[in-house]
Amino acid sequence: MQKKKSAPTYARRQGPPQQVRIIGGTWKRTPLPVLDAFGLRPTPDRVRETVFNWINHQMTGDWDRADCLDLFAGSGALGFEAASRGARSVTMIDTVGPVVRQLELIKDKLKADNVRVIRADALAVARDLIQRGQRFDVIFLDPPYQQDFLSQSLPLCTQLLNDGGLVYAESGERLPFPETEEAGDVPEWLQPWQLVRADKAGMVHYHLLKLR
Repeated sequence: MQKKKSAPTYARRQGPPQQVRIIGGTWKRTPLPVLDAFGLRPTPDRVRETVFNWINHQMTGDWDRADCLDLFAGSGALGFEAASRGARSVTMIDTVGPVVRQLELIKDKLKADNVRVIRADALAVARDLIQRGQRFDVIFLDPPYQQDFLSQSLPLCTQLLNDGGLVYAESGERLPFPETEEAGDVPEWLQPWQLVRADKAGMVHYHLLKLR
């Protein structure tokens, strides 16, 4: 059986260069450049605002005690947003060299001492973190769409979350949770998870999950 590749392949994005902005916290309104050459698809500003409102409600705003993992960092919009709001630590992972260099430049510009940037295969890093017993309070999963990364990374997240931790998962289609408990079974890789909130903005489906 052919082994699945775990390195993301970013599709080229058509149109002019783009940027997103940090929504809240210390670096509120700071622009984050998006590398056009790699077709990154950052989480839109208004989606991030909604998602972080969800997380704040679940966490009661205790960012200063939160360790976060941004497993497919891309533009860094999610990880830097968490860092801006005072997260104790944010670990960002990406495998594309120029993307990682851009994240490092942003980190240096912001003097973001609570951010760690790693160039590596996301799933390999997740397995290594599990072996080392490292745990997180919030995990962000915003991988390239249509590459089956959520079904590979969510099972790993069950061993990476602290008690009461949250996972944000973004995808090009709704995660296949049943509308009701009686509506049918969920795929095996989703069975450990409970859907806290979900919404859609354009083609972006976004979900907040916690372990059952």
